[in-house]
Amino acid sequence: MKNTYLDLIQQTFYFPQDGFEVKNNYLYFHGIPLKQLIEEYETPMRITYLPKISENIQRAKKYFNDAIRKLNYPGNYNYCYCTKSSHFAHVLVEALKNDIYLETSSAFDIDIIECLYLNKMLNKDTLIVCNGFKTKIYTQRISKLANLDFNIMPVLDNMEELEAYENTIIYDCDLGIRIASEEQPEFQLYTSRLGIRYKEIKDFYLNKIKPNPKFKLKMLHFFINSGIKDNIYYWNELSKLLKVYVELKRVCPELDSLNIGGGWPFRSSLGFEYDYAYMAEEILNKIKQTCEEENVSCPNIFTEFGSFTVAESGAFIFSVLAEKHQNDSERWYMIDNSLMTTMPDSWGINSKFILLPINKWGNEVQRINIGGLTCDQMDYYNSEAHTNELYLPLINGGEPLYIGFFHTGAYQESISGYGGTKHCLIPSPKHILIQKDESGNLSYEVFADEQRVDSMLTVLGYDKLDED
Repeated sequence: MKNTYLDLIQQTFYFPQDGFEVKNNYLYFHGIPLKQLIEEYETPMRITYLPKISENIQRAKKYFNDAIRKLNYPGNYNYCYCTKSSHFAHVLVEALKNDIYLETSSAFDIDIIECLYLNKMLNKDTLIVCNGFKTKIYTQRISKLANLDFNIMPVLDNMEELEAYENTIIYDCDLGIRIASEEQPEFQLYTSRLGIRYKEIKDFYLNKIKPNPKFKLKMLHFFINSGIKDNIYYWNELSKLLKVYVELKRVCPELDSLNIGGGWPFRSSLGFEYDYAYMAEEILNKIKQTCEEENVSCPNIFTEFGSFTVAESGAFIFSVLAEKHQNDSERWYMIDNSLMTTMPDSWGINSKFILLPINKWGNEVQRINIGGLTCDQMDYYNSEAHTNELYLPLINGGEPLYIGFFHTGAYQESISGYGGTKHCLIPSPKHILIQKDESGNLSYEVFADEQRVDSMLTVLGYDKLDED
């Protein structure tokens, strides 16, 4: 009976598959020879394969535009990248190569927009959709760009927000309204804390927005925290949104856009299944049918895909430092970094990623737990998305076992605090950017070296002790 790791993967999944293949018992990620990368840069290491960002943007555009043509849908599709998924400059620069818009979530996002503009990465015609609950400094910076003639659209999170723009925006400005959608049934709360209640939106428009000639309501926005899924909950919430759109469209002819937010999933397992083309078509078909039944014009469609855009571009590579047997049934592979500090999603919200060894694919397999370097009991990883168990190759001497967590490109640095101090002062790993030219040749750039102790001591104030 075959019991190698390669046998296990091939018996469990369709393999090789997009982005992953094995040559001579070594793993390649999008054609990247990971073993050579380890030999040159060592572990721990974070990598970002930039072409995957553009690839996924183009995929989504194709799904929606194909559906528009198939259904003869009378509106257009607009792709927004939500910057909070990854604020790195290299991510935004790559994404903006694809004729997209941007969505912001906080005041300092506006500084990123200004920086991109000054460096000619976007122009004033690039639509900037401003979401989130707005602080005073956030509304001030939105107003600044509006007064500089940027194509900026504040999405009102509450009725009081409008007052900030009435006093600070000089020229005409398009607005959106975020609907407070209901939370999924198993959640602790009934309604999202963000947005305006369904029943209040029409009166708010008639009493506050319509009388002011400076503003036009152009967009309705809603977002489902559990993502865009083919289930009763999602279709029910979409139906509620469409009822609001129909009612509002009848009194607000300027309303011409529907923003269905983010939530398209990324591949978190080799067994991941999701019919993107089907979902795009079903969403547009639902919108078109409703509008035709109610005799109102169909809206243009906006999405704000973040994780889908950037997650599959990223990976973390670690070395297994040692194997530990803590009792008769639990074996541990201890890695050279921390899961808690480097991949906070894995313990904070129990996210799962594609976990694969880089080498030793011809070795036998054992059930294992992965342990990080911090002293916290939650610094571990011990199950896959498709099973409650985790299997990796036996070490069996020779070169160290290297493992990779793949499709980790979204949110990790935002949640863990990039450039700051981490639990047990575990340093952030070095970060390698990977690009591919038109001939298919790969190039590598060190974006950031492994975090140094002196930078952490400075953050903690130890550099000031010499001043006393």
